[in-house]
Amino acid sequence: MSHTPFSLQTDLDALRAAHLYRERRVVQAWRGDGGTVAVVEGRERVVFCSNDYLGLARHPRVIEAFQRAASLWGVGSGASHLVTGHSQAHHLLEEALAAFTGRERALLFSTGYMANLGVVSALLGRGDVVLEDRLNHASLLDAGMLSGARFVRYRHGDAGQAGEKLIDACAGQPRKALVVTDGVFSMDGDVAPLQALAAVARRQGAWLMVDDAHGIGVLGTRGRGSVEMAALRSADAPVLMGTFGKALGTCGAFVAGDRALIELLVQRARSFIYTTAMPPAIAAATHAALELVDEEAWRREVVAAHVRRFRQAMQALNLPLADSATPIQPVMLGSAERAMAVSEALWARDLWVAAIRPPTVPEGGARLRITFSAAHTEAQVEQLITALSELAPQLGAT
Repeated sequence: MSHTPFSLQTDLDALRAAHLYRERRVVQAWRGDGGTVAVVEGRERVVFCSNDYLGLARHPRVIEAFQRAASLWGVGSGASHLVTGHSQAHHLLEEALAAFTGRERALLFSTGYMANLGVVSALLGRGDVVLEDRLNHASLLDAGMLSGARFVRYRHGDAGQAGEKLIDACAGQPRKALVVTDGVFSMDGDVAPLQALAAVARRQGAWLMVDDAHGIGVLGTRGRGSVEMAALRSADAPVLMGTFGKALGTCGAFVAGDRALIELLVQRARSFIYTTAMPPAIAAATHAALELVDEEAWRREVVAAHVRRFRQAMQALNLPLADSATPIQPVMLGSAERAMAVSEALWARDLWVAAIRPPTVPEGGARLRITFSAAHTEAQVEQLITALSELAPQLGAT
């Protein structure tokens, strides 16, 4: 029996024909201190698709902390945390994160993806249940599917259906059950109904895990994220994950919780045990950024003002916005072809706005994902608004 030859190019051609082909653009330099203007293809572009929400990636104090730690510790950790890779810089950051989140302990991971895979696989296995929002980040969905637990999903943001599905899933008396949600959904910008989900979990004796990658530093009166904004106690959301590559401006991630949770992760989380620790200089820079979240609360206020101004202008044009009050402001366009066309039109106007297409978002849900930073100036925001008003017919203004 013969087989059709295996052709990767056929798959690539199909992606291109469906306007789903992804390409990298090379940033040649950044202009100014705020990191909102990139030099790409020899031209300056104002960037409205970065997750550096507070503008800390190029903050002088964060850079200085990185440089000082690199001089002291070198540029790499050399091993995993459980061998020789856990420096004092790492340890101090973990202690600071525990205090920042109001939890007993915190544990560092090299990426948010690794943190989510490590936590869910360490906590659950066969005979357990994991319940997830349908629009959770890919890392959470992958973690649920790979855990070996019974994997159940509920309609986006629907705590009522989550409760019904959890009751059904727990009818077989699983050993453990975990409800998992993003705090802020990265492609929609909306916030999970955390109070309702915590109540659902509590009624069934389950735990709630919140991935607050896009909430930490931005939401809440003190920048503690969506859990603070929902006024939840640690007991309401026992597992809290956050990342450093968004509002904190560096890279890596952490999980915070009680002592027993963190100890279990140290013993069982494979993505913690079997990987090289992040460079100590990254830990030191992140520690500096964490301090700035407290000291420079005005950054959150500037981001919120940009969002209000943008939404007011878009609503005046009757443009199809998602329901979001966070720095993530999607403009819903439907087809991938249309989203790419508008993104390219903005690029021609020296504005960098990413077109988000399936499979990152559901079929028919292609969009522009516009993000705001404290480093954006009012003039830059107005430049974006003007360009979008000129493109209003392509955007579906009514």
